[in-house]
Amino acid sequence: MKRIHSCFFNKEEMAEILEKPAFDKVILGAGGRAKVKETFGEELSVQQVVERIVEDVRRQGNEAVLQYTRSIDGAEFTAETLEVTPAEMESAIAAADREVLDALAAAVANVKRFHAEQLPKSWFTEREQGAILGQKCTPLDRVGIYVPGGTAAYPSSVIMNAVPAAVAGVKEIIMVVPPSREGTVNPYVLAAAKLSGVTRIFKVGGAQAVAALAFGTETIPKVDKITGPGNIFVTLAKKAVYGHADIDMLAGPSEILIVADHTADPQYVAADMLSQAEHDVLASSILITDSAELAAKVEKEVASQLATLARKDIAAQSIEDNGLIIITRDIGEAIELANLSAPEHLELLTAEPFKLLPYVRHAGAIFMGQYSPEPLGDYFAGPNHVLPTGGTARFYSVLNVETFMKKTSIIAYTQEALAAVSGQIIKLAEAEGLTAHANAVKMRGN
Repeated sequence: MKRIHSCFFNKEEMAEILEKPAFDKVILGAGGRAKVKETFGEELSVQQVVERIVEDVRRQGNEAVLQYTRSIDGAEFTAETLEVTPAEMESAIAAADREVLDALAAAVANVKRFHAEQLPKSWFTEREQGAILGQKCTPLDRVGIYVPGGTAAYPSSVIMNAVPAAVAGVKEIIMVVPPSREGTVNPYVLAAAKLSGVTRIFKVGGAQAVAALAFGTETIPKVDKITGPGNIFVTLAKKAVYGHADIDMLAGPSEILIVADHTADPQYVAADMLSQAEHDVLASSILITDSAELAAKVEKEVASQLATLARKDIAAQSIEDNGLIIITRDIGEAIELANLSAPEHLELLTAEPFKLLPYVRHAGAIFMGQYSPEPLGDYFAGPNHVLPTGGTARFYSVLNVETFMKKTSIIAYTQEALAAVSGQIIKLAEAEGLTAHANAVKMRGN
């Protein structure tokens, strides 16, 4: 983990230091290259692999989906067995631990309650001469949510994607999730889906799942929007199909940035940095503090806690490559650098975090104080954990209810209201050389 002093760098240099790993620059390792050659018969880049899969699914539908699920995931399905059945769902839930199911139900309730507060309203307003203007808010008809799976299980991702869609009023929520080699899906993922309002589930993952949702197959329905995180293949597939379906965002590796002063507990800071480092070797964990003493303690604490982690090899590599401690002149400068980074997760571990909140401009989610650790947001508090990464918090928002809705303008003028403004409309249309536009107004009289 690198430790630097901000006083030795100017703003441009600090921006370069804080730059995130590019999500689309991933290079396949030896194992990945071997798998690609085995599947496609030649060496291809990640981008080429995704383009090939997306085009095959677009042209061949189920045939391509089943083939890639067999060759990449090692799971054998037919068109008839690709969808999770009610019996599979009931069996999985029956086998699940009751305490975990209760925790999932509580998390769903919290997320539902929070997102219900976000519901936009249709509205109308009356203007001069009886003109009426307004906005109509409508849920999308059908959405697809991607949930990472295979060797890991992420029921929290199910909740965070499906619940806001259900709250928005989406009628069909189609879920795709990579199966195990045995062709099964984690029972807690299935339980979360049932609790969250998912209507259909298909045992397919990777770029082929994204393409199936975007174009539709004989079995998997075409959707209007695709949301949810995934690996580089999933992210590039979402980029490739954008325009055929909408997407939420292009998510990169996980990030946490902690602004802390001398009051912060180094054990808490280290634990929170490692909570992101264990995700991925590309994950980014940054501490910015005005306390050199805290920086030294956190560095030692990270090394100590690493040894106890189940995913210590991944976390250690992440900390080595992307871990960073920056010592600033003051907390004001720390916030300035945090805004420059625009992190996915921002923690304010200071004596008075709410005093700093007005100065934070760019962050996916903000965690205030020592008892609001990042995993609280991942699993339970209620706000969504699907957040902009890679500095895109400068212009992207967190996944929310409006992600699954569209807004339509309403315009209803009376004859008198149109007559009052028709002259100006005609002038503007003629200034643009659009005489048919002008005529459409002239025909109705001045």
